[in-house]
Amino acid sequence: MQDTQQKLADKEMAAVAKALGHPARLRILRLLAQTPGCIGGDIVDAVELAQSTVSEHLRILRDAGVIEGQIDPPRVCYSLATRALGPLAAMIADLERATPDSAACVTPLQTEG
Repeated sequence: MQDTQQKLADKEMAAVAKALGHPARLRILRLLAQTPGCIGGDIVDAVELAQSTVSEHLRILRDAGVIEGQIDPPRVCYSLATRALGPLAAMIADLERATPDSAACVTPLQTEG
């Protein structure tokens, strides 16, 4: 059961990491960190991309659980969902603390020739 939970957690972290893998989405996240409760139209103006492009980036971030959107017709108010970033941040911190052990690496033999 533990292995199944870890696989699910890894899948969720991979989805978050993938969602963070585009410069425009990183700009959107920085904007939302600075201005919580940002309206979709303001995001379009701030990142200087077409509305349809921004909508797609927002959808990807929302699907990964990185942002939340509250509908207040006719607008949608977006904010960060920081709980989604916690597991990925913890894993990155663990990787940064890991001590590389060159003795643990297997290097290919050099052949003369």
